[in-house]
Amino acid sequence: MFCTTRPRILILGGGWVGQDVAALMHGAGYEVWISTTSLDKVTMFESLGYHGVHIDFDGELKGEIALPDSVDFVLNSVPATSRNTAEVLDSRFRNVECLLQRIVFKKHIFLSSIGVYPDKDGLYDEEWTGELDKRLLGAEQIMKTLPVTLVYRLGGLFGKERIFAKYFGGRVCQSGEQPANFIHLEDVSALIKLGFESLPPPDIYNIVAPMHPTKKEVILASASKYGLLLPSGFDPLANHQKVVSGQKIIDRLKYSYKYPSPLDF
Repeated sequence: MFCTTRPRILILGGGWVGQDVAALMHGAGYEVWISTTSLDKVTMFESLGYHGVHIDFDGELKGEIALPDSVDFVLNSVPATSRNTAEVLDSRFRNVECLLQRIVFKKHIFLSSIGVYPDKDGLYDEEWTGELDKRLLGAEQIMKTLPVTLVYRLGGLFGKERIFAKYFGGRVCQSGEQPANFIHLEDVSALIKLGFESLPPPDIYNIVAPMHPTKKEVILASASKYGLLLPSGFDPLANHQKVVSGQKIIDRLKYSYKYPSPLDF
């Protein structure tokens, strides 16, 4: 049976997004269970009033894992990046799938990446039918075997201490002419909560701020705002014009972004 007195969420992956969503949902009255590969983080999560669980999905899942039999929602923020090999991602998400098959839940959101789309000129939405990154697509397909799954393909994630200009101070930027397909952490967390509450699964959504200034413009704006060192120069070596549309979820939820432009991050 689902908990009827206090809603319950399981967050797999206690990283940057997972922690922000945990705080948001806990503040909204949810009982929060959150996994991490760090024993120190388990202690930290317990101190915040969450149920911290130590799980490493890149290892063999041995014995009993202390999780509830049922939850209302599952946020799957176990990392899937194109830096991983197909073999690593397949093993990792087969383990996630195995774990989730033991639990009853109403809805599951899997956080993927717009890196699934090619780094080529074009406008990419969820209906795009060209070739996708096989590693990320493979992870998505494993997670989509769970029938109540929403896939969120996140843009470049910024906010709080993660500021785009920090990564280019004193260096030559070679991607300054590219459009910024970015998203602010506060909008990600808000859209996750709204997705659990309002979006019917299964489906796929790009989670990207609606405005796409150039990366050079974002660097200059954020360096000025936060007093950061500017790049030593801009050399437009990589200048493909890839734009990822997040209009679908805006239309479905009638959502107004807190940060519609990366210039405001």
